[in-house]
Amino acid sequence: MCARYQLVDTPEAFERAASSLSAGRGPFAIDTERASAYRYDNRAFLVQIHRRGAGTYLFAPEGYRAELTRALAPVLNGAEWIVHAAPEDLPSLADLGLHPGRLFDTALAGRIAGYNKPNLGAMVKEFCGVELEKSHGRENWSAVPLPEDWLDYAADDVIYLGDLADAQAELLELQGKTDAAEQEFSHIVDEFAHWSPQMPTWTMLKGTSSLHHARSRAVARAVWTARDEEASRRDVSPTTILPNKVIIAIAKEQPSRACELARIDGFPRRRRGATRKWFTVVEKAYASDPATWPQKQRSTGGAPGKSAWQRHHSESWEALQTMRAVVAETATDLNISPEILLTPAILREAVWALTEGDVVNQTHSVASLLADLGARPWQIEHTAALFTMNLGFSARIDEAEG
Repeated sequence: MCARYQLVDTPEAFERAASSLSAGRGPFAIDTERASAYRYDNRAFLVQIHRRGAGTYLFAPEGYRAELTRALAPVLNGAEWIVHAAPEDLPSLADLGLHPGRLFDTALAGRIAGYNKPNLGAMVKEFCGVELEKSHGRENWSAVPLPEDWLDYAADDVIYLGDLADAQAELLELQGKTDAAEQEFSHIVDEFAHWSPQMPTWTMLKGTSSLHHARSRAVARAVWTARDEEASRRDVSPTTILPNKVIIAIAKEQPSRACELARIDGFPRRRRGATRKWFTVVEKAYASDPATWPQKQRSTGGAPGKSAWQRHHSESWEALQTMRAVVAETATDLNISPEILLTPAILREAVWALTEGDVVNQTHSVASLLADLGARPWQIEHTAALFTMNLGFSARIDEAEG
């Protein structure tokens, strides 16, 4: 045990720590350490919590996850949390049945305040004058026992969050950005606080859109499925068994012999039995009924991909470039990054709807379109008029109605 924090790893210790945290004051500073590069999923193997008046606790939940939830949920759920880069941590906390009420995200606060690289070390140094040791972020946090220097590192991730949030809140108030920040924090809670993991599927592989033949898609599905089953059974990261890019390469090349499979770049040919094992999977895919092979996924509507947009809709593509530049210029004036002012996905969909959509049947304004696409009120306030002025949307609506 370190004087700066307590490591708690039993149900009895969970209850004592939860009682201490309950007696503290102010928001809870929370972080997690995961081991997704080593384990099958993204579950938390360490949950760090600091609260003023209570101290810092490092919870090791493996083997007692239900007990951890029973101890902490009554104390944490619905309370105010401070988290750095909350979208990375909230899913694994939700998996433990832990959900914030209000949120202050110190990474996002830094970006809204105008910092381009608001990593935790930079923000703590800038606002708190403390230089953190940031050398253990990629460790295998499922290891037992955890080395003391790793635990020191993990504790530092929450000890300074309260002071950092206070300083950032003051800066945001001076910049007139408090309301914008609160809207973004609420959006994160809505998106991630009650997150439930999607069942993994082979279509999540990057590069599946480049598989133009049904047999290639059948191979990709078969190899991915076999890899996923093995990874789940062994509780290891799937990519340590077979990298994603190798699955796509196997599917594209459709090797006819085991030696061809072994020559694919990145294939673990030196791993004992790997070539025969994976070629057997490929052969089974070849032998399966072609009627069961996956069909190419069709577009579900909305803006097309970059190449198709450029090639077939050159005028609206130019409109997109115009709006990107206009949004970037406005973001510079506001001292905020363009993707915070309006996300690239919303910008793309809005331009597509306003330039390629059926204007006659368009029944809502630019503002309501942006809202439908997920933009927050403060974003709409700063960007809706940009579309009107630069795309002539209002004039086209008036003309259509006339």
